Amino acid sequence: MPRPRRCRRVLCEPGFTYFKPAGVRISELEDSVLTVDEYEAIRLKDLQGLGQEQAAKKMNVSQPTFHRLLLSARKKISDAIVNGKAIRIQGGTYKMVGAGRGLGRGAGRGGGRGLGVGPRGRMGGFGLGPSGECICPKCGYKQTHTRGVPCYELKCPKCGAAMTRA
Repeated sequence: MPRPRRCRRVLCEPGFTYFKPAGVRISELEDSVLTVDEYEAIRLKDLQGLGQEQAAKKMNVSQPTFHRLLLSARKKISDAIVNGKAIRIQGGTYKMVGAGRGLGRGAGRGGGRGLGVGPRGRMGGFGLGPSGECICPKCGYKQTHTRGVPCYELKCPKCGAAMTRA
């Protein structure tokens, strides 16, 4: 019997679950299924530009496991693009984490709430948060907040400190 898979952390839920070529009916397409943890690996490595070690730590997996996730995701995406398939994002062994959901001690405020489907909260999106500014607590440098990228993940370009939300 194989060892059970470790639960992988996912910090940003996909804003969509289906991606298809234009001009082709869904009923005529084959699907390439990308798991949510594969989606997260692509997001961290290719979109945010993190190193594999750092991204693996964020997902709570080893670096070789992260590398396998990345290879699998890239192969599925390439297959879909080259062969004109749709990409369906679903499944995988993962846990959504964020403020008050597994990164610190205890469950935090509202632990276990808001894990259903569909748009969440007042912003009408998928955990992207409001617009605004990120600010450096050390030197006061301000930067426009990018939706979907938490301010605490950014480093101040002037002094290198972690940014916070204004």
